Amino acid sequence: MTSMTRSGPAIPGPRGVPFLGSMFDLRRSTLDTFTRARREHGDLVRFVAGPPGLRSVFYGVFSPEGTQQILASEAANFRKDHPFYEEVRQSFGNGLLTSQDAAYLRQRRIVQPLFTKRRVDGYAAAVAAEARAVADRWRTPSGGTVDLVGEMNRLALRTVSRILFGADVEAAVATVHRCFPVINKYVVRRGFSPRNPPRHWPTPANRKAAAATAELHAVCDAIAAGRRAAGTPGDAGGEGADLLSLLTRAGSEQDGGLDATEIREQVLVFLLAGHETTATSLAFSLHLLARHPGEQALVREEIDTVLAGRDPEAADLDRLPRLTMALKEAMRLYPAAPVVSRRGVAATEIGGHRVPDGADVIVSPWVTHRHPDLWEDPERFDPLRFTPEREAARHRYAWFPFGGGPRACIGQHFSMLESVLAAAVLLRTYELTAVDRDVPLTAGITLQAAGPARVRLRAVG
Repeated sequence: MTSMTRSGPAIPGPRGVPFLGSMFDLRRSTLDTFTRARREHGDLVRFVAGPPGLRSVFYGVFSPEGTQQILASEAANFRKDHPFYEEVRQSFGNGLLTSQDAAYLRQRRIVQPLFTKRRVDGYAAAVAAEARAVADRWRTPSGGTVDLVGEMNRLALRTVSRILFGADVEAAVATVHRCFPVINKYVVRRGFSPRNPPRHWPTPANRKAAAATAELHAVCDAIAAGRRAAGTPGDAGGEGADLLSLLTRAGSEQDGGLDATEIREQVLVFLLAGHETTATSLAFSLHLLARHPGEQALVREEIDTVLAGRDPEAADLDRLPRLTMALKEAMRLYPAAPVVSRRGVAATEIGGHRVPDGADVIVSPWVTHRHPDLWEDPERFDPLRFTPEREAARHRYAWFPFGGGPRACIGQHFSMLESVLAAAVLLRTYELTAVDRDVPLTAGITLQAAGPARVRLRAVG
């Protein structure tokens, strides 16, 4: 019989090991631990991890209804005050990803016009060009085999850097490629540790992260300073302008403009959100199609019919539904942001239980996207789950790789545009056959492959 508290039934959860709770399970595999907890304890689970005095208690919310409460209908009660977000804030600045309240609303108003559909569609040619460069480079790979993890990371980084920095793309790419992994590892380690040494202490990890952060800041500041010094060219606000140029001139009478620090912070957020997330989505989409040759053949037939040998354009996004469905299904199975954390302000009832005030809560696309009550045979790759009719019949928060509510990803359209167009270029050129069947995973700031996802190439175009 379920035990009771004065506020209702106790929230169930795994016991773990004495004194340490689920600490070892979470360290071993956070995603597997969350998935098993939902299966054994339900859609609201209480986790305890760590020894007395350093103990972390948080709640996993895995139903679409509970997710909607946290991200949308009661979003004001669930804030980004979680220690993990503070670590991201310290390293990447207080941009759109981490800012809150009036600061967030001001930033959103300033930046939103830069992400209109018309503006984003103007980047289609840049996306296609970067993808075409990858396809050309693949024509003579060693042994006809490539690792999609590294290749899509490079493609996504070059694409977002080109759109952000324009002609200065080469100056930025090498620095971002070198510094981002160092900072990401540092943020994740600190974000999930119960105690951390102050950042100003000269520990090896602090010094290494500080050096990487300073180098990254320096290149962003230098390019932005060059934009400001160049004045305002006549076409600076045109559809071909890079995002950094637009950011230096963005603003309104109500909100003013962005100062040098704010511009850098937005750039770093766009690099983080527009680079690793899209790389993950593209790598796993192509790998899943490589593992399912029948589905790949249907997608390629659609691409060949629509494109007829030309480069894809923004208008083709609506003309490639089979490819889009395959990408959405890959995002279901491998959501780039597998876990989202918040901190509750007031006590809240979720799923018939009372979550206390001040509680840390997580929602998890990884878990909800595999919920057997929402998805039949959830581990199976089936793009037809995303026909318009089946999408309309599902709960809005059964699938939420871009979050939702007032903090939904501002770059959702750009991510889909880049993913569809880049995949179309690569799949019209090559047939992919999977070499690695299973790809090990790790969950940090984003979902990342911990091993290769190699495919064998056969040129078809």
